[in-house]
Amino acid sequence: MRQIADVSVLRQALRALPGRVALVPTMGNLHEGHLTLVRRAREIADTVVVSIFVNPMQFDRKEDLEAYPRTLQDDANLLKAEGIDLLFHPPVQTIYPASMETHTRVEVPGLSDIFCGASRPGHFVGVATIVCKLFNMVQPQSAVFGKKDFQQLLVIRRMVEDLAMPVEIIGVDTVRESDGLAMSSRNNYLNAEQRARAPALYAALKHTADTLREGRRDFARLEQEATRMIAEAGLKPDYLGIRRATDLAEPRQGDRSLVILGAAYLGLARLIDNLEVDLG
Repeated sequence: MRQIADVSVLRQALRALPGRVALVPTMGNLHEGHLTLVRRAREIADTVVVSIFVNPMQFDRKEDLEAYPRTLQDDANLLKAEGIDLLFHPPVQTIYPASMETHTRVEVPGLSDIFCGASRPGHFVGVATIVCKLFNMVQPQSAVFGKKDFQQLLVIRRMVEDLAMPVEIIGVDTVRESDGLAMSSRNNYLNAEQRARAPALYAALKHTADTLREGRRDFARLEQEATRMIAEAGLKPDYLGIRRATDLAEPRQGDRSLVILGAAYLGLARLIDNLEVDLG
């Protein structure tokens, strides 16, 4: 595994590597969920590139950016064990050589303004901008993302479609702990008591999915009930929504492919999760 921080060196290295290239963009602090994405990339490509970049443009609070764990050496050891080809970890000045405030930005209207986008203004502009830049730098044929960040996945798919980027976007199912909690770097912020409460978010999503499969279609009432379940478990709900899985539009009675999205605060952590529901 070769580690690279410079774009020109990255491009030179890629020219020497064979076949189809898959990119796995990350912010580091890797866990089993990330490694599952890496393994999927290895299945579909000849060359696997993993990027690690803590992107300041997608943080709405400076203290969150400063607190985000940087574990480059540990991450590199994990990726080397997975047999990836290139680890790209550029410094901020490589990605944003001038002021971030005057940097060109990529925006996906509509999808970026709801749920996590409403709670964290500008977040998905930061996500779309950095992913667009990484695609231009690496020029992969495929890119692999986790479905835990379902809204992010749809934002990236819309960006790729609208800008006619020749990149196949692959979503990989959420990797969970044994009690259902979605794996996330932010779980490290939980103390023992909070960690015991955290699976309540997934439990509320699962209860709602089961209820939909049983035939209920009073979506607003189901959202209210799930929100109450989360609050009663000691979490502070941010949002809970039932939406159409293809575009996050409000569902209609005949829609069959739905997704339940939820986010809640617990101590210093903001937990997000989702559950797709196929009504057949």
